[in-house]
Amino acid sequence: MSRALVTGGAGFIGSHLAEGLLANGREVVVYDNFATGQRPFVEGIDRHPDARIVTGDVLDAEALRSAMTGCDTVFHLAANADVRFGLDDPSRDFTQNTQATFSVLEAMRATGVSRIVFSSSGSIYGEPAVIPTPEDCPFPIQTSLYGASKLAGEALIEAYVEGFGFAGVILRFVSLLGERYTHGHLFDFYRALRADPARLTVLGDGRQRKSYLYVGDCIEAILLLEARQRRGVAVYNLGTDEVSDVDTSVRAVSAYLGVDPEISYTGGARGWVGDSPLIHLDCSRLRALGWRPRLTIAEAVQRTLRWLSENEWVLERRDAH
Repeated sequence: MSRALVTGGAGFIGSHLAEGLLANGREVVVYDNFATGQRPFVEGIDRHPDARIVTGDVLDAEALRSAMTGCDTVFHLAANADVRFGLDDPSRDFTQNTQATFSVLEAMRATGVSRIVFSSSGSIYGEPAVIPTPEDCPFPIQTSLYGASKLAGEALIEAYVEGFGFAGVILRFVSLLGERYTHGHLFDFYRALRADPARLTVLGDGRQRKSYLYVGDCIEAILLLEARQRRGVAVYNLGTDEVSDVDTSVRAVSAYLGVDPEISYTGGARGWVGDSPLIHLDCSRLRALGWRPRLTIAEAVQRTLRWLSENEWVLERRDAH
């Protein structure tokens, strides 16, 4: 039976991916240090006879090699995703994203694993001149440490594919929504309005437009692309053909909670340094393989809000951090 290692497997995307792999008849090793991953997300996985959960950090070379032994594929999702706070501690993106990816690649080389699927980001495009942005768009100046660290990880994977005969899939995600969502603008708005329904502060001018993808649609794409890749490296954008602005999200959260807050804006087209005013990826390369997202952005938003309302323990746990 094929066995896969999922780094960050107790996180939002990783736990869904682990479940998808198990449903496809794969053995799965979930590898997570539980700094942001959640134990409740992997309770069902922990009971599965073909799954194993290992608590460990990707920077711990010995533990990582031990967990990886016997696997044929690594899905590398573990990362620091706090784009907004990258400048507060510039070393975090380097160590948890770039250095961590190098650590994973070296563990693969040591254990004889030669296939990797990497969760990169649409942030690597910075503020591109081409919208919707294709995979072969000329790269602009990097605007966030997060994007720069992910792009460096992509380059390392490409070099290992070329130098050591690995097979690699690089996935450039838009922001994801859905069940187990615990990080991002909807989460922040929901938590803020639960605490104070009368007012809400919005970073930027509220007109920033982004594409979002439902996590279930994302998992279907990942499994499709991993199954196709046997040699070389391939790069794919993952997103929808829609965009939605921040003000639309504010209205959706307010309507869901039945509140009418006074909105104040911090101003400017960007909420923070590195916040692109428009993220809209060209996903025609992926769509040519027959993949289509099942949910619209509005439907994904509603599923996310429903899950948050049914799992408000995540609000308290995030506050505790």
